[in-house]
Amino acid sequence: MDACFSTQLIDGDGVFNVSGLENFMKEVKMGECGLSYAVVSIMGPQSSGHRLPKDDTAFEKQSALFALAVSDIVLINMWCHDIGREQAANKPLLKTVFQTPLENLEPILREDIQKIWDGVPKPHAHKETPLSEFFNVEVVALSSYEEKEELFKEQVASLRDRFQQSIAPGGLAGDRRGVVPASGFSFSSQQFWKVIKENKDLDLPAHKVMVATVRCEEIGNEKIASFTADEEWQQFEEAVQHDYVPGFGKKISNLLDRCLSEYDMEAIYFDEGVRTSKRHQLESKLLQLVNPAYQNLLDHLRTRTLEAFKESFDKSLEKEGFAVAARDCTKVFLEKFDKGSEDAAIQQVKWDPSKIKDKLKRDIEAHVASVRAKKLSELCSKYEGQLTKALAEPVEALLDSASEETWPAIRKLLQRETKSAVSGFESAMASFELDEVTQKELLSKLESHGKSVVESKAKEEAARVLIRMKDSRDADSMPRVWTGKEDIKAITKTARSASMKLLSTMAAIRLDEDGDNIENTLSLALVDTARPGTTDRSIQSFDPLASSSWERVPEEKTLITPVQCKSLWRQFKAETEYTVTQAIAAQEANKRNNNWLPPPWALAAMAILGFNEFMTLLKNPLYLGVIFVVFLVGKAMWVQLDIAKEFQNGFLPAVLSLSTKFVPTIMNILKRLADEGQRPAAPERQREMELQPKSTRNGSHSNVTSAGSSSITSSESGPEYSSPIAH
Repeated sequence: MDACFSTQLIDGDGVFNVSGLENFMKEVKMGECGLSYAVVSIMGPQSSGHRLPKDDTAFEKQSALFALAVSDIVLINMWCHDIGREQAANKPLLKTVFQTPLENLEPILREDIQKIWDGVPKPHAHKETPLSEFFNVEVVALSSYEEKEELFKEQVASLRDRFQQSIAPGGLAGDRRGVVPASGFSFSSQQFWKVIKENKDLDLPAHKVMVATVRCEEIGNEKIASFTADEEWQQFEEAVQHDYVPGFGKKISNLLDRCLSEYDMEAIYFDEGVRTSKRHQLESKLLQLVNPAYQNLLDHLRTRTLEAFKESFDKSLEKEGFAVAARDCTKVFLEKFDKGSEDAAIQQVKWDPSKIKDKLKRDIEAHVASVRAKKLSELCSKYEGQLTKALAEPVEALLDSASEETWPAIRKLLQRETKSAVSGFESAMASFELDEVTQKELLSKLESHGKSVVESKAKEEAARVLIRMKDSRDADSMPRVWTGKEDIKAITKTARSASMKLLSTMAAIRLDEDGDNIENTLSLALVDTARPGTTDRSIQSFDPLASSSWERVPEEKTLITPVQCKSLWRQFKAETEYTVTQAIAAQEANKRNNNWLPPPWALAAMAILGFNEFMTLLKNPLYLGVIFVVFLVGKAMWVQLDIAKEFQNGFLPAVLSLSTKFVPTIMNILKRLADEGQRPAAPERQREMELQPKSTRNGSHSNVTSAGSSSITSSESGPEYSSPIAH
């Protein structure tokens, strides 16, 4: 026999047994039946010959109405001998049934209940509606169990067989409508009883929608919970947190499709409108769960595409021009992003990845702009460096040899080198395909850099103009050597005139061909007023250098102001006066040192006054021998002490120097004579070599520098004095 699970739904107090019904449905797996089930209710006397007071019992009415509301088939048992009787035939029960809303009634009655049907109050629209419109009434007669037991059993078995296929076409409930799916039967029954208990009118269509709404929502929630707990989904959700996952769209679409299909299978028998609406809600909630992962995936795709673009772009720059490489790489990697976003697309929804793509575009453009700025900066630095190298040293050399042609030469040099650098820079920029305005700005910046190099060098040289004014050299760029024959006054005048020209050259930057009168102003103020013949009081009273700016020279082009020129000239004169004085003193010393022998009159006096002594020597040969010995010793002393050279430095310095070397030299000579007497005689040449001073044998000469700033240099014609003053 089939298992039987009896459950009491409503107890005598009218309490609905929710847990009991839920357990029953689980035991028989009713939720899996869909619409393949039928509910049968049986009404009749509680025991044979027993009659119910139905008009007075509210609970009986409620329970009967509940049975009719939830059932597909209603069996009403009647004893044959009760037909025609009001009470015993359960006619009060039928009366109660017909007094309820017609659309909720499903009892089956025959012609003998037509009077009851006609007597029941009906809505105006259904006053003439026949009973058969709502009920299929079928009467089945069973034999007496007591009299014909076997026949009764056969008839019952036959009736039971009809219930086995009751919902099939032609069955007892084959034409039923508005069936609640089995999974919603528990909730539907609870709601029916709640409405009946509250004594409200039954609205079966509304009840059907309500049951479908609640149940479909429950199914949707179950599917969401099932989706979030799915291990495959969790793996995808975790993976996209860290990197791009290929095939994401297809795999997630399959998961969503499976989830929605399961919903469709379970909710297929509920109201179509409710079912579709709840399906949309379920799909929306599922997509809300998936969307963050989708966005993360696109972000990773954008990041990966951007990094790949950067790497490819750097390699392309080694082979192609900048603009071409940027265009080609941008196109290629935006297409790769499109393919990646197509791979990430979810079948159930058309999410637009354009915002992420736009961000990728902005990132690519920003990177291209950054690389462009860097490359252009390197290019600018390269050509600025070349221009600096081409200008710095030549400009410094031109300023060092200041003359009237200095600034024209600098201008020519600047124009030539700037033109060369601009031409090269312009060619190098061609691959960037810059707009005309930007290109002009960069070229203008390079031209300005060239000018700034010249101006910077001019400022450096102007800062040490005083040192260069005092740096006096001859025509061979060597320090001047004073021989005693120069005209120091003429040289001083020429040197100061040259220094004034140098000062005028360094006073202002002259990169434009606009003329100025700086040189004339300086000449008038510094040179002409210093001439002894200048007596014009108007010239003497007016000081053209009493100003902080030059006429026709902008302030930004001024290197040395008129006032500063005046101060520098005063300092220059003060510091060179001492040098001029030294030069004059050196000349006088040179003249004195060239006449180190006694004057002729002294020589004549010595000859006259020493005539007697000379004759005495001639008469006595012994004196001649002594004199010869003294001569030899004296000659040795002369050579050893280098007396001639000592006296070139002056009489007093020579005496002081000789006094310190005299005794050691005598002792050295005597020692050598003693050594000569103890060994065999040497050849004459060897003795001469030994008697020569060491410095003479080596061919070297000693120089003595005075305590002053002048220096003395030996020459064939005599001592020469050098001084750093004149040109």
